[in-house]
Amino acid sequence: MFEDEKFMMEALKEAQIAYSFQEVPVGAIIVYQKKIIARAHNRKEELQDPTAHAEILALQKAARYFGTWHLENTTLYVTLEPCPMCAYAMLQARVERLVIGATDPKSGAAGSVLNITHNKKYNHQLRVTQNVLDKKCSSILKKFFLERR
Repeated sequence: MFEDEKFMMEALKEAQIAYSFQEVPVGAIIVYQKKIIARAHNRKEELQDPTAHAEILALQKAARYFGTWHLENTTLYVTLEPCPMCAYAMLQARVERLVIGATDPKSGAAGSVLNITHNKKYNHQLRVTQNVLDKKCSSILKKFFLERR
């Protein structure tokens, strides 16, 4: 668990960057063989792109790192449970494991609302670990949305 917490702290650093740019503070990193190979944060506002979620941007960076979209044997750490788009992108990329900070009871697709990450109808499923540093991950989100009300 210590390793998961260490890497989730790195994802939280990305969430803090998003926060500083007035983006929804979600951060993601991708780890391969205990090394961070990609990091990203939400950039929807900056890029005016509805697909510029932290997870999608991290998947793109990891694909460039490997020179292929096949991301087997990787772990994606994200501060907020992925939406359906991001969860399915992880399946398409063949990510092995997903580690989540805070769950998302409104649109989470890794067990909260939907369970795209572990659906036997798909030819790939992810191993999922939830609630790693969940209080820290949810705290930055709560602060962000409180400031906007």
